[in-house]
Amino acid sequence: MSIRVAILGASGFVGGELLRLCAAHPDLHCTRAFGASSAGKSVAELHPHLALAYAEQKFAHYDAAMLDECDLVFAALPHGESQRLVDDIIARGLPLVDLGADFRLNDADEYQHWYGEPHSRPDLLGSFVYGLPEFTRAKLAGAKRVAAPGCYPTAAALALKPLIEAGLVESNGIIIDAASGVSGAGRGAAPYCAVEGNFRAYGLLDHRHTAEMKMMLGGEPMFTPHLVPMSRGILATCYAKAVTPCDPLAILRDAYVGEPFVHVGEAPPETKWASGSNAAFVTARYDERTGLVVALAAIDNLGKGAAGQMIQCANLMLGLDESGGLSTMGIYP
Repeated sequence: MSIRVAILGASGFVGGELLRLCAAHPDLHCTRAFGASSAGKSVAELHPHLALAYAEQKFAHYDAAMLDECDLVFAALPHGESQRLVDDIIARGLPLVDLGADFRLNDADEYQHWYGEPHSRPDLLGSFVYGLPEFTRAKLAGAKRVAAPGCYPTAAALALKPLIEAGLVESNGIIIDAASGVSGAGRGAAPYCAVEGNFRAYGLLDHRHTAEMKMMLGGEPMFTPHLVPMSRGILATCYAKAVTPCDPLAILRDAYVGEPFVHVGEAPPETKWASGSNAAFVTARYDERTGLVVALAAIDNLGKGAAGQMIQCANLMLGLDESGGLSTMGIYP
């Protein structure tokens, strides 16, 4: 099977990762790579690591007519952009996997609160499936429109959601501390000299991904993101009040039996384990002294936190092998 793919925002880091994964996919092949500021440039100029896979391909200005040459659309655009372009995609009946925040939330008022602007297409919010396969797999099968989660909410949900659903921890009062590599900030990230040897928190109290965490986990989580001097990866360390003494690791093991991309283990996970893959590594402990559960998840922010998850969703939407084109193995060291 050959499925022709259009990538919106192909010149960014996530777009580059989508191009890389499509090049290795048995069924998905990028026909159109859209990049507004990079139109006319070769893919190899912005993504030199892809030069052999895309020797002749160039970025194009967005033109809705070019979608007629495609069977599937991936959108890796800043928030607000997908709302502007979604009608072009719907009109052609094309499956869409959107990584932007535009259609992740199920409440237009929540979107306006966290993103500071009204939602222009609230009528479409209910038509998108939230694309975290470990929890929404049944809804993804055959779906036409999917909103892929943010990288931080993906890590937090993988660590915490099974524990909440099992009634082991309270959903209120959850604290999520998560650290990300600088690729999460895109090509406009701080220069190396401002990051190397540094570790900082940002988005105190108002980071936009908090809205997704509320939606997925319930309650009012406290989320603090941090920037670390590495290229890619997220480590989320989450704390929740236990309802009763428990074995959270056993719950995680049961919850993820058979999941192709989630490994539950005793060892505290490390970001390097997931680097370059779609894998997630999780663990958890109950602390008798404080009555708290600590749960951790490590993912690649460009893999399971972005492009890899988009591919995983598309595989399910189109009835392909869910693992098609995706690796469970990180690059180490």
